[in-house]
Amino acid sequence: MFHKEGHKIILGTFITVLAGVLLTDHFISTPWLRTGVMILLLLFLVAILQFFRNPKRNTLVNNNTVIAPVDGKVVVIEEVFEKEYFKDKRLQVSVFMSPINVHVTRYPISGHVIFSKYHPGKYLVAWHPKASEENERTTVVVENETYGKVLYRQIAGAMAKRIVNYAKQNDKVIQGQDSGFIKFGSRVDVFLPLDAKIKVQLNQKVKGGESIIAESHE
Repeated sequence: MFHKEGHKIILGTFITVLAGVLLTDHFISTPWLRTGVMILLLLFLVAILQFFRNPKRNTLVNNNTVIAPVDGKVVVIEEVFEKEYFKDKRLQVSVFMSPINVHVTRYPISGHVIFSKYHPGKYLVAWHPKASEENERTTVVVENETYGKVLYRQIAGAMAKRIVNYAKQNDKVIQGQDSGFIKFGSRVDVFLPLDAKIKVQLNQKVKGGESIIAESHE
């Protein structure tokens, strides 16, 4: 199953690869070179297909937990001052996605979207300390009565040239539901209440829509 954001790119890549294979077969007479070029073209197609895959995730909806919004590796767990929306201290958990990870973004909690904003910006490498404030990004805040407010921020990386965000203010959303996509490398920051119980560790690999990253203090 492939994400809808990749349908046009997959189709274009398939046509390009097919044309490349036909041209290679027609114009390159050296057997080893012809075979090598065809293999490279097919590997390129496979890479595009795996990038836009959208596997089904079994989310156990729980208003007391926050789940990982994306696949990847936990690269930040720290107390920070969140400047844009809360304007106070929060616990930040950041997940870095490599190009081989699934790049679907999912809602970390159920509730109502109370804030959603897009920011144009730079394309620093996603793990750069200033990426959260200077790169192209979107900021979304979801609130429910049990857990409170959770902010997550999609951040473009050096390879990511387009962030897709489906969250609109006043939307009612379900934990684990598809909330967007980041094309070609990136990271997602999650900002939690200071009393949240963090359930992950640095360098831990998490699965979007399934891995629990925090629980309510209650």
